[in-house]
Amino acid sequence: MTRVYLIRHGHPAATWGEEDPDPGLDAEGHAQARCAARDLLALPGGERPIRVVSSPLRRCRETAQPLAEALGIVARIEPAVGEIPTPRSQSPQSRAAWLREAMAGAWSSIVGDLDYDAWRRDVAKAVLAAASEGPCAVFSHFVAINGVLSLIQNADQVVVRRPGHVSCTVLEASPSGLSLIAAGPEAATRVG
Repeated sequence: MTRVYLIRHGHPAATWGEEDPDPGLDAEGHAQARCAARDLLALPGGERPIRVVSSPLRRCRETAQPLAEALGIVARIEPAVGEIPTPRSQSPQSRAAWLREAMAGAWSSIVGDLDYDAWRRDVAKAVLAAASEGPCAVFSHFVAINGVLSLIQNADQVVVRRPGHVSCTVLEASPSGLSLIAAGPEAATRVG
């Protein structure tokens, strides 16, 4: 069994629906990323991450960077742990409204271009695969983390937890799949 640390990105400089489609971190987010790295590096040897995996989006890459640098490695970019894809029919201005509606419902009822239940299963498969070489830290997003947790809890609702920025959810990966060890702190969140 292998530990997986599923971490939501730090506080972004902008949120969905604002002018930047791929914002990085603001000053608070950079400070959060450094604290997350410090906390993960303080774990006992057998539990400390030896691999870093990140969503391709800038806010996740920037959150992962301090840990990867401290470990002397390059974070592996994994598109499967990225943000939930919005339907092609949604304009950048309507993405936030679509996401709020999706988050209020069930995986089986999200309206869009793809099978969102299959999407969350792909996120979980990517997280499980990341653990194949030892303890790892996976930097991802609010909805993707909820996708994994909803599968573990056998829940159809999209939001089962409200992980705050840099909230660390601890999972155990085994041949039978993922299990929840400890959920990270929750916080009220805006879409972002």
